[in-house]
Amino acid sequence: MKIVNQPLRKKDAMQLVTGQPVYTDDLAPKDCLIVKVLRSPHANAIIESINTAIAAKVPDVEAIFTYEDVDQDAKRCTYAGQTYPEPSPYDRLLLDRHVRFVGDIVAIVAGKTEKAVDKALSLIKVKYNVLEAVLDFHKALDNPVLVHPEDTWESLSPVGADNKRNLCSSETISDGDVDGVLADCDIIIDRKYRVKAVQQDMMEPFCTYCTIDTYGRLHIVSSTQIVFHCRRIVANALHIPKTMVRVTKPRIGGGFGAKQSCVSEMYPAFVTWKLKKPSKMVFSRYECHIAASPRHEMEVHVRLGATKEGKIRAIDLYTLSNTGAYGEHGPTTVGLSGHKSIPLYRTEAFRFGFDVVYTNLQAAGAYRGYGAPQGIFAVESAVNELAAKLNMDPITLREMNITREGDIMPAYYGAPNTSCALDKCLAQVREMSGWNEKFPLRRMPNGKVRTMGVAIAMQGSSIPYCDVGGATIKVNDDGSYTLLIGAADMGTGCDTILAQMAAEVLECDFEQIQVFGADTDASPYDSGSYASSTTYITGNAVNECAKRIRAKICALGAKKLECPVEEVVFDGKEVRSTVSDKAISLVDIAVASQCFNNIALQETVEMDSLLSPPPFMAGVAEIETDLATGETEVVNYYASVDCGTPINPHLAKVQTEGGILQGIGMTLMENVTYSPDGRIYENSFMQYKVPSRQDIGHIYVDFACSYEESGPYGAKSIGELVINTPAPAIADAVYHATGHRFFTLPITPEKIALGVEEEL
Repeated sequence: MKIVNQPLRKKDAMQLVTGQPVYTDDLAPKDCLIVKVLRSPHANAIIESINTAIAAKVPDVEAIFTYEDVDQDAKRCTYAGQTYPEPSPYDRLLLDRHVRFVGDIVAIVAGKTEKAVDKALSLIKVKYNVLEAVLDFHKALDNPVLVHPEDTWESLSPVGADNKRNLCSSETISDGDVDGVLADCDIIIDRKYRVKAVQQDMMEPFCTYCTIDTYGRLHIVSSTQIVFHCRRIVANALHIPKTMVRVTKPRIGGGFGAKQSCVSEMYPAFVTWKLKKPSKMVFSRYECHIAASPRHEMEVHVRLGATKEGKIRAIDLYTLSNTGAYGEHGPTTVGLSGHKSIPLYRTEAFRFGFDVVYTNLQAAGAYRGYGAPQGIFAVESAVNELAAKLNMDPITLREMNITREGDIMPAYYGAPNTSCALDKCLAQVREMSGWNEKFPLRRMPNGKVRTMGVAIAMQGSSIPYCDVGGATIKVNDDGSYTLLIGAADMGTGCDTILAQMAAEVLECDFEQIQVFGADTDASPYDSGSYASSTTYITGNAVNECAKRIRAKICALGAKKLECPVEEVVFDGKEVRSTVSDKAISLVDIAVASQCFNNIALQETVEMDSLLSPPPFMAGVAEIETDLATGETEVVNYYASVDCGTPINPHLAKVQTEGGILQGIGMTLMENVTYSPDGRIYENSFMQYKVPSRQDIGHIYVDFACSYEESGPYGAKSIGELVINTPAPAIADAVYHATGHRFFTLPITPEKIALGVEEEL
């Protein structure tokens, strides 16, 4: 391969590093109305009255909208970016008289200046009927206090939801006699693990601007991962035809899944649709912390049974998930807590059950890993505890039990393991880390201790039987190509790797592929950039599309050479007859296509998949702990990844490094806590701590490549997988340092120093 598997520079690299205006707020018209919202100070309340008269008199304020401007009996919608019919329930109104968490929307204010809007917000007078709130997700199910008592609540998909029970989703699946096998096991690990809500904190906050185009349609420009889903969501929220909405995305300054929900789009969209004036909304960092789209808090109860020789025989897992006040991604994230953790091991039986409950807290959403980090923290921690009980090397224990290529994975929807180098990943991190020499503990000259822990992980590559990837390629008259996609590059580099795939097929220079996306008017349909689908699903679409456009180039070239198409070859620069040795250049073919021609040098391909081949990973954390203060530093992190064929090794490496860093933050420092009345304490970067590159020592990444036959050039996904191993690996390293196991994240210095586990 000449282009694929090469570390080429990102398509947008120079624009980004030179500070060009490429982000949403850079591109917004200067005369945009500023849109902000008034947020509820109460976790559960009914608005009895709202007085905007004084606020409306503030100079430069254009409009104020409240629940009185929205039909309270209208059909509800979801803000989750998912394929219709969405599994997430329809439980949202654009402006609702019933506010359900501290930070919920009360009013929308639009004005010519930020100062005017801020003044107006401070002058709105609201009288609330404050209701009892459900703040503890352990007590939410069948609680007499209902988060969604309304009759207009609706679940479009059979996910076991019941708003009259505060239930967003519920299911139990199993294979084999779990109870019988567990009863026959020599050792059972029975633990509960808790992962709290974690904020995304991408550098670019939620940002949207809207205008009315020359045809009277609503044009939304937004930092979104899901242009096509966004069009449907906004149309549903505003109750306008989808044909009247166009959505485009410029560069995205990070998404991580947060922008798989429509967090900011509908408010400026509503203003612009009502006033027919451009408007924009940019979330403050405070809003990003108290009213955004964090990871779902989950408590995972694991029972793991094994023989005294270390054979894992059964896993029984139950997850309780807190979706917060609204159900975005609630029914779907929870599934990954079991379906991406249990299949890591060959077992005789498994059971996986879950309940997803509503509470009067900030609504959760999609976040990198999408439920898998919670489940993998639990299962991998249980496996590490099993290794300690057996006095067995935890890498060796895993090597005895892991899934292998060719296995059928009952807990992974019964899918086959079509490609797997997990055994090589384990061998690689053992060698990279110096595991045999360093594990489990070394005392350092500075009085601290260095310890190690290990974990493995898997993810998926798209949502099978659901996701669609699309690509359009057209030949330009200079012989270059335009690749149109509906997937969203959110810093991951998908524009680059998709161009690499096209260039490989078309045998052209990488620079000859210009990438355009994403725009609901111009791009082919694509589900969007989520579920680790872009490389696999959209990549397959690009690959097939390039093959078809290559065939059309040959067909038109043969026509111009006046010979059968079977007698020509194309080398990326010219079409040549294998009989007469006559040739015509690609440029001449492109020009010829524009005159007296019925062979269109343009092709569109849509792809889906029956498979979602898992990528795999092994990670080893080497930490240094001060036993007196509890201060813990990740000195080294060693990762080996099986993502099939890395399309761009450099981009795959930085994806891995970034995911590991986020996993370290989730494990050691990122924390969301609430006051007794439901207010988030960590509402800024002063309180909410995220790791920087300076907070860790070194991250070492290597690849143990399998080859996935169904993927483009043997590729699988990588984007989400890489966040999954740090939590259990670090938690086990902390155990080896302190002799104390921690079951709730984050594992803070206070907990370590005092040896105190937070109550579940």
